[in-house]
Amino acid sequence: MSKTTVAELLVERLRAAGLRRLFGVPGGGSSMDLIDAARRAGLEFVLSRREDSGMVMAAVTALLTDAPGLALGTKGPGVTSSANGVASAYLDRAPALYVSDGFDGDEVSYVSHQYFDQGAVLAPITKDVALLNGEDPAAEVDALLATMARAPKGPCFVELTGAAARREVDASPAVAAPRPAATLAESDLAAARALLAASERPVLIAGLEAATGENAAAIRELAAALNAPALVTYMAKGVVPDGDPAFAGVFTGGQAEFACVSSADLIILLGLDPVELIRKPWAYGAPVLDIAEIRHEKHYMTPAYGLYGPIAASLEHLGDAARRSRWEAAEIAVYRDGFHQALAFKERAGISPVDIVQMAATAFAGRPRLAVDAGAHMFSAVAFWPAAAPLDVLISNGLATMAFALPAGLAAALHDPQRGAVAMTGDGGLMMCLGELATAAQQNARLTTIVFNDGSLSLIDIKRQEMQMPDLGFTWPRPDFAAVARGLDCSAWRVATAEELQAALAEAAQNDGPGLIDVVVDPDGYLEQMRALRG
Repeated sequence: MSKTTVAELLVERLRAAGLRRLFGVPGGGSSMDLIDAARRAGLEFVLSRREDSGMVMAAVTALLTDAPGLALGTKGPGVTSSANGVASAYLDRAPALYVSDGFDGDEVSYVSHQYFDQGAVLAPITKDVALLNGEDPAAEVDALLATMARAPKGPCFVELTGAAARREVDASPAVAAPRPAATLAESDLAAARALLAASERPVLIAGLEAATGENAAAIRELAAALNAPALVTYMAKGVVPDGDPAFAGVFTGGQAEFACVSSADLIILLGLDPVELIRKPWAYGAPVLDIAEIRHEKHYMTPAYGLYGPIAASLEHLGDAARRSRWEAAEIAVYRDGFHQALAFKERAGISPVDIVQMAATAFAGRPRLAVDAGAHMFSAVAFWPAAAPLDVLISNGLATMAFALPAGLAAALHDPQRGAVAMTGDGGLMMCLGELATAAQQNARLTTIVFNDGSLSLIDIKRQEMQMPDLGFTWPRPDFAAVARGLDCSAWRVATAEELQAALAEAAQNDGPGLIDVVVDPDGYLEQMRALRG
C-alpha cells in the first residue's frame, strides 16, 4: 500500500468530498504543510486578514457548495481569534473544518508561550475535536466529515502539530458517509396526513434546513397544491421566491408576520431551526406539523406531530393529503404587501435604508448574491432584496454576528465569479473586518460592499431608546470608508443623495472587481421599523 502524510490525507479526503478552496491566516506549523498539500492537489488558498473572517468564508463556501469547508489558523491567538467564525458556523449549521497548529508534547508538559487547552476552548462550539495522531487517521478524518454532515450540520476542530501533519501513514480510499434516509413511522405519516387533510387554512414556514434546491422545489410544489401562504426565515430567503404568489413575508417570531400566521388553522414548519427565531414566546395556538431533518428538543413550542428526516422525501410521503385550501390569492397578497408596508420608512428627506436596498436591487438586476451583516440595516436588506433561490441571501441568523457580510460576500464572489456578490453592512460591522477589503482586492473579487454609514451602533442604540436611557456613547464621527477602500486598492464612492447613490450603483454594477459605496444615512426611523418587525 502506498504512503501519504497526514496533511496530504486530510487534503485529499476534503478534495474528494468537494473542497476546492481553503481560507485562513497560517502559522508556522501544520498549516504550512496543509497549504502546500492543497497547492499540489490543485486547491486554491485564500489568505484572509483575520482568522474569524477566514472561518466565515469557509462556512459560507460549505453552504454554497454543499461540501465541507476548510479554514486554517495558527495556535494560541489564532485559535481565540477564530472563535467567532467557528461559533457562527456552529449556530448557522455550516459543515466547515477548522484546523489550527498544535502544541508538541514538550510544550504541554510545562507552562509555555501561548499554550492553553485549545480543544477545550472550541469544544462547546464544535461538533467534535480531533488530533489525527492515532493509529488510523484516515478513519478519524472520515468520522469528522460524517459528523459535520449529520444534522444539525456544523464545524469540527482539528488541532494538528507539525509532526503529526508530516507523519507518513498508509493511503486508503475515502469512505463516503451514507445519505440519511427517511425513517418515518406509518402512524406518524397517517397523523400528519390527517392533520393536513383536515386543515382549511394552513400556513407554511420554511427555515434554514429547507435551503437546498431539492427541498425548495418540494416546498414550492406543496404551497402551490395548498394555495397557502408561505413565509421564510432570514436564512431560508429564496426557498419560496419573493415573486411567488404564495410568498407572504419573512418569519422571525415577531410582530410583522403575526396577522398572517395567526389566521392559520395549521402551521407547517419546514426545516425551521429554533436558533433562527428571536427570543419571544410562541404566539400561536394552531396545531403545528414539524417537518425537519431532526427533532430539536429545545424548541419554542411542542408540535402536534413531527416528520423527521430528509425534508423533500417527507413531503413526498404526504401524498394527496395536500388539497387546495380556502385561502385566496388576493388575501395572501394583502399579507405580503402588509409585511413590506410595515417595514417601509415614512416619507423623509435624504436616503433611507429601504431606498438603498431597493435601488441596489434594481441596479444589479438580480445578478449577485447578497450578504447581510447583523445590525439595524438588516431589516431593510432582507425584506426588500428579492431572492429567487435558496442562498441568494446569505446572513448569520444563528449567531447573528457582526463582521459577517464582507467575508461572506467575498466567499460568494469567489465561488461564483459570474454572479459576484453585494455585501450590505453597517459601519460598526465593517470596522470589525475592514482588512478583508484588501483580501477582496488581492483576489480581484467581483464584490460590491455597501456601507450604511450612520455613525452609530444603531441596533444597540435603538434598544437604548426603547429603554428610555440617556446617551451611553454608542455613536462616533462617520469614517470616510471610501477613502480607506481606495487606499486598499478598491474602487470607491461616497454618497449622500439619491442621485449620487444611483450613479455610484450604476458604475459598481458594471465593475468586475471589488468596490465600496459609502452611503451617509440618518439612523432616524430604525426604532419604528424594529417595533413593526418584532413588536
